[in-house]
Order: sequence, then structure tokens, then C-alpha cells
Amino acid sequence: MNTLEAIRARRSIRRFKPDPLPEDVLTELLTAATLAPSGKNEQPWRFVVVREDKRPELLAVMRAGLAARKAEGVPLGSSEWTARVMEQAPITILVFNADDENPFEHKDFSDVFGNMVDVQSIGAAIQNLLLAAQELGIGSLWICDIFYAYGELCAWLNERHQLIAAISLGYADEAPLPRSRKAVDEVVRWL
Repeated sequence: MNTLEAIRARRSIRRFKPDPLPEDVLTELLTAATLAPSGKNEQPWRFVVVREDKRPELLAVMRAGLAARKAEGVPLGSSEWTARVMEQAPITILVFNADDENPFEHKDFSDVFGNMVDVQSIGAAIQNLLLAAQELGIGSLWICDIFYAYGELCAWLNERHQLIAAISLGYADEAPLPRSRKAVDEVVRWL
């Protein structure tokens, strides 16, 4: 499969088979992530791989965070559904920015600029991992609903780095059709 085929074929998977992923496949996916371009070659990404035996703890922490946000009156959107998806996935990778600044605190311009560059670099790493997963026949889901349990997840992991996203991985138990996309002429302005 070439890169363009992988881009066209990749889908967000929300139902996974219970089959475990081999260690060498996970290593290959994480290696693909670390080969992403990064601003100033900072390589700011950090990964925490949550395997099947730690999945119940991850889900308990995630659900505790959701319950706390709900008690605060925060609308939870799709986050409860996302927790059910994470419950099925054999692997969930939490992705962090090596920047240990709290993203919710006020920062000066250079801090904001540096953080934006790092987050873009991490997005490239995530995309590399997703495309490598597609090529290897692994289903994936890029998750941002973890922000509803941001503090709880960081405390559980004793992690001071900035939480950026999660990626659930496993063998797909569904084959979603492509979702509609805006036409190129709707999103591009030529000069």
C-alpha cells in the first residue's frame, strides 16, 4: 500500500476485536511516529502505552474524570461513548508533549509559539502512526475526549507533561464507509 492509498483508506475505528497486538507491531507503529518531522527537530512527543492488563485502570480514571466534569455541569459530548470504545481497544496510547507547562495557564508569546510548534509536530507523529497502522491492517482512533479527564489521567500516570491526545489501536471489528469531505475548492484559496 502506498501513502496515498493509506490516506484514502484510513478510517476511524470504534469497534475492535479483542485480539492482542504483537509487540513488534507496536514498536513499528511507535517508530513510525518518531520519524515525523518536528519544528527545530525538538521531537517533543512522549508516548505511554496502556496495555490490556492496565486497561481497567485507565477506564476507571477516565470515567472518574467524566463524572467530575459532569458534576461540574460540563457537557460531555461524545466522551462517554469514547470511553466505551477505549474499553474495547487492546491498546491505548496516551500522547504527551515534553513541554511540562500547564496548557491552561497564561503564557507569553514565545511560550505559546513554542507550544503551537510542538503540538503541530506531535500531530504529525500521530498521523504517521495512524497511516502506518492502516498499512499494517490495524484499526485506530485518534481521541481528544481524554481532555475531560485531563487532570485525573495525568495524576494517575504521575505525568507532568502536557497531554495532547490518545490513540486506541486494535484489529477492526467494523469497516466504516468513507465520510463526506469538503471539496478542495471549498477549502483552498489560490493566489
